[in-house]
Amino acid sequence: MQPARLVPLAATIVLALPLTSVRALPLALAVVPQGNQDDHGGPHSALTDTGLVSVVQNVTRPFMDPAAATAAGYGPFLGCVSGTQEGAMGVHYVNTDLVFDGKLDPERPEALIYETRDGRLDLLGVEYIVIAKAWHKNNQLPPSLLGQVFTYNDSPNRYGLDPFYALHVWAWRDNPHGTFVDWNPQVSCDGFAPNP
Repeated sequence: MQPARLVPLAATIVLALPLTSVRALPLALAVVPQGNQDDHGGPHSALTDTGLVSVVQNVTRPFMDPAAATAAGYGPFLGCVSGTQEGAMGVHYVNTDLVFDGKLDPERPEALIYETRDGRLDLLGVEYIVIAKAWHKNNQLPPSLLGQVFTYNDSPNRYGLDPFYALHVWAWRDNPHGTFVDWNPQVSCDGFAPNP
């Protein structure tokens, strides 16, 4: 195991501290093994990750078949999500009960992400989603799973949701911008055709 070093957490957490909480500044540091520094968007293969990616692969393997996802309570949500400049997120199959329960469980992702290619859906990864208001009923800090901090999405948004936190995990398709980055330049909505 490599020696650990102190790494500042997200600057937004530090900047969010009230001026009277300067004594709390040491809490804005975490001990992170040096071998895990690419979690902030650096290129690496998702297929060799042993943390959250491994958990996602283990729990989503049955959902390679979209029929299994439907049987487990997931369903298509709004069509295919394209990026404004580059790439896409793909087709989301969402379990709305999980989205609105105010909880996060690495083994129960709120959404499965697919891409339509050659008329079939290929599983790409997952998105963990929690409504901000529901999360903050029981939590003071923003959510994270196995060391990965979620992004905040305000309202109004293209999904019609109240403000929410989200974390993408590209467990089955490599993302050259990083395993936990929202948009994947290797994903496209070109093959998507909605059911009539």
